[in-house]
Amino acid sequence: MDSRMNAWTWGLLVLLGLIWGASFFFARIAVHHVPPLTLVFFRLLLAALALHIYIAGRFDFYAILKARWREFLILGLINNALPHALIFFGQTRLGAGLAAILNATTPIWTVLIANYFTSDEKLSPAKIAGCLVGLVGTIVLIGPGLSAGGEAPLWALLLPVLAAISYGFAATYGKRFKNVPAPVTAAGQLTASSLIALPLSLLADRPWALAAPPLDALLAILALALLSTAFGYILYFRIMASAGATNASLVTLLVPPSAILLGVLFLGERLTLGEFSGMALIGFGLVILDGRAYHLLAKAV
Repeated sequence: MDSRMNAWTWGLLVLLGLIWGASFFFARIAVHHVPPLTLVFFRLLLAALALHIYIAGRFDFYAILKARWREFLILGLINNALPHALIFFGQTRLGAGLAAILNATTPIWTVLIANYFTSDEKLSPAKIAGCLVGLVGTIVLIGPGLSAGGEAPLWALLLPVLAAISYGFAATYGKRFKNVPAPVTAAGQLTASSLIALPLSLLADRPWALAAPPLDALLAILALALLSTAFGYILYFRIMASAGATNASLVTLLVPPSAILLGVLFLGERLTLGEFSGMALIGFGLVILDGRAYHLLAKAV
């Protein structure tokens, strides 16, 4: 399979970065009117229904879902329900841009977790360097929260990082689905995670007693579910099929700028110099992890 990135694939990658960056923007709007656990449930349920319609009986989906429902429950928990809840709770006090930057540490945690739990993805000098640089960037971002002088509380800063760690475990666990069609994996995990989120929403939020959210919040929920989740997964798996997982992972570098731009333009958010510095360090760490910078430098020398 040709894993090179052509102009069309690059276009899809940029589009996906915008869509996933926008998810932090949509969540920031919706979480002011809908409690985080209920927001998680509606995002996952609507996305799951959309993917069921998209699959429409193909891939022998329901037979696979029945046979591997326990695995889908685990994947749905650590790749959807838990990290989405952590991010949404964090975004009750964080802007879209800062939450996206902190969550962009996902590849760093993925590398560290894969080194421990797998035999074929061990740490290399480049990976160690990338992890260290990225972790320093995370410390720069969280540091102000350790003192009373920080604008955001420490717990809110830590939640997107914990979500990133959960995504790291999900990336390692998800290897067992490599022979399952990608749309089936996406729909299976979203189906399972929506079932996990339902009782949590009912017990914690009593959604039937909540006031009806305004139109902008409803539109944000629909955008989260249909655009950022259902369509985003389809787009991601299409990029992965044509260009490979490594190229698809480059979207991580595009999500924070997208979230920051939308937050600045529409929500009046601003990042401090320290937050920009942390973002730069995390971005540099991800570039080192990707390995392309090293190979380009080696060729140049």
